[in-house]
Amino acid sequence: MSLKEQFEAAVAASKQLPERPDNMTLLKLYALYKQGSAGDVEGSRPGFTDMVGRAKFDAWAGLKGTSQDEAQQQYIDLIDSLK
Repeated sequence: MSLKEQFEAAVAASKQLPERPDNMTLLKLYALYKQGSAGDVEGSRPGFTDMVGRAKFDAWAGLKGTSQDEAQQQYIDLIDSLK
């Protein structure tokens, strides 16, 4: 199975986890997913009133420079650890 197929399987598995991860883990999953599927963050940081959007942006921006393959592998590993 290719890395891309493993990544897609992990994304599907993320929707069927036995329990909802804590917010910090969810942010990490979001950032790894975005980095693995879209690459480095683009655009401007959301405004002060959008705290959720700001947290997501910051988490994704923290992975800037990480290759998409590396981010996909980290996402797969994190999902496996949550099963």
